[in-house]
Amino acid sequence: MSGTEEVIEGTVRRKGDRVLVRLDREVAHLPETVWKMLTDSVCLAEWLAPGTLDARPGGRVQLDFGNSGTPIDCRIKDCQPHRRLAYSWSCGEAPERPLVWELEPIDEGTRLSLTLLLPDDDLVPIACAGWDAHLEMLLAALEGISIHFPAGRFRQARARFEELVREQLAA
Repeated sequence: MSGTEEVIEGTVRRKGDRVLVRLDREVAHLPETVWKMLTDSVCLAEWLAPGTLDARPGGRVQLDFGNSGTPIDCRIKDCQPHRRLAYSWSCGEAPERPLVWELEPIDEGTRLSLTLLLPDDDLVPIACAGWDAHLEMLLAALEGISIHFPAGRFRQARARFEELVREQLAA
């Protein structure tokens, strides 16, 4: 591995006719701070997309990626402040793509886990790489740093997740 490559972490496995993906990060911020980044409209725009998230069961999630992605408009399935947030990464009649954020306090920080349940198609590595890149943006935003979408990391992550998909789903 060259000095410019970054470690791309995640797990991929089959769950019925879907693909279950998990991305974990440890951050040196308390769950309350991480929760705010996941749920506050101003904070969401710093690392994900402009929009709103009504953090309560049944609350609406609306995110607008502009020209770079599909708008999201869904309802929150589960909301346990500072611990768990679940909704679908979809809009309208599109198939549901459930995601779950879990926050676990560790030492003086948080273990942040993102679990995705994706259709089993060619877009799995792209979805994984996109979330990996947005997690990098989240980590930077937690430090008060604004970064653009890390295209280089996205490309490395896509290649890594293509390998993981081949290895884990070929069986």
